Amino acid sequence: MKLRAIPSVNTSDPVINRVQDNLLAGLKAIGQSPILGGSLLTGVILASGDNTIRHGLGSVLSGWMVVRQRGAATLYDKQDSNTIPASTLVLNSSAAVTVDLYVF
Repeated sequence: MKLRAIPSVNTSDPVINRVQDNLLAGLKAIGQSPILGGSLLTGVILASGDNTIRHGLGSVLSGWMVVRQRGAATLYDKQDSNTIPASTLVLNSSAAVTVDLYVF
């Protein structure tokens, strides 16, 4: 999700203008966070071992997190050796498990 630009309003009060400039700068910094452009993948079924998951971001992902895990398993990614990181996430699971992932 990309945040739309927020226009500034010019006033004759320099204090209001400074407050507005500081708020807009803070919002711009928040809007540039890669986590905002993420996607929730629900019901991802993982087998024990390596699993290749299409993340659908259209670019190399910055990270991922488990939002919900429906069983005992340890997960780690193998992105450093992934040959197609712009479209997939490779996760290794210690056991078969279904998870919901947030990818960004």
